[in-house]
Amino acid sequence: MVDLIKLRRDFHQHPEVGFTEFRTAGKVVELLKSFNIKVKYGKEVMDGPSRRGVPDKEILDQAYERALKDGANPEIIEKMKDGYTAVIGEIEGNQPGPVVAFRFDMDALPILESDEADHVPAAKKFRSKYKGNMHACGHDGHTTTGIGLAEKLRNGDFPGKVKLIFQPAEEGVRGAYSIVEKGVLDDVDYLYCYHLGTGVPLGEFHGGTGGFLATTKLRADFTGTAAHAGASPEHGRNALLAAATATLNIHAIPRYSEADTRINVGVLQSGTAANIIPEHAKLILETRSSSEKVNRELVKRVESIVKSSADMQGVTAEIEVIGGAIPINCDKELVELAQQEAQYIPGFKTISQGSSDSALGSEDASYMIRRVQENGGKATYMVVGVDHPAPHHHPKFDIQEEALFNAVSLLERLARRTLTE
Repeated sequence: MVDLIKLRRDFHQHPEVGFTEFRTAGKVVELLKSFNIKVKYGKEVMDGPSRRGVPDKEILDQAYERALKDGANPEIIEKMKDGYTAVIGEIEGNQPGPVVAFRFDMDALPILESDEADHVPAAKKFRSKYKGNMHACGHDGHTTTGIGLAEKLRNGDFPGKVKLIFQPAEEGVRGAYSIVEKGVLDDVDYLYCYHLGTGVPLGEFHGGTGGFLATTKLRADFTGTAAHAGASPEHGRNALLAAATATLNIHAIPRYSEADTRINVGVLQSGTAANIIPEHAKLILETRSSSEKVNRELVKRVESIVKSSADMQGVTAEIEVIGGAIPINCDKELVELAQQEAQYIPGFKTISQGSSDSALGSEDASYMIRRVQENGGKATYMVVGVDHPAPHHHPKFDIQEEALFNAVSLLERLARRTLTE
């Protein structure tokens, strides 16, 4: 049997950010194959043109070489080059039946992990080996439970089929869309997604959750003309001023009466020296709303502001979508079924249907859920409680590992119940 705690700590020690999960995904492939499970990965399961926010080739290549150095199987990860790090395991049952899918995200965050003595991964020596990268959201636990579920279902002693979707680049809501566009979800009748923690304590389980916001992540690149700021400023076209103008006006977009909205410019990069008019500038920003329609309107306004700001300074601007998500509506039937099965897990003391307005940010599993529902299937997004010493995306984030066993037991029960009813 796979040692779930040991596996989770191995993933935790080797965190890889979105589209660079070569070692993680390679290990997932190896483990699934060791269970005699059919595996698809790389370009087989990701639509290249639909990928969003893929890192530069230099970053991808460095991560690839690091994975090889840390023991990744070169024959496996060769197919993942350039960031094609999704993995799909398929377990065929012993007779015809529905298709049930489970989604597990694998990526880490660009956060420097705490080395303080009261931080459990530091104290127990499984703190991140990759400086500046960290599993600060529990995805190491999600990947681990996916492997645990695969081992439980490996014999195919059930009708139908189980699909295990190991997704890259959930952070920045980037990775799910290309998997959906490749058609991986098109034959799925039931989809279960879940997250550890999110403020829900250990021993508590939510059969569904709501409040996820529609979002669009955008990158705007401004290109002007460099010039000497003292000798010939009139010859310059200042990309920084265009980006700054855009930033101020983006934050001045009015609120909406029909839906909650959020907007933020998180990155503004430009300039090389005090006496050089900046030729290039970059903005990275996001829009969010409780309404998909309103979020689209926010994006249109952002695009208009970027273009107008560029025109004012005589520079050009290009804008690119680098991530996105839509609201999630859980199907009541699956929410209730999940609650029923959770009652059989001793680790769950409190069971609820979850909140419909918990405002947990955004989740690109929403695209998977939408595709299944559009095809007549059902889906839900669950929460398995974990007490964590610091919030998600914090240098001292950690999970209580006993929750891994709660999650695997629940997911196995859900698979078997859903396939046999």
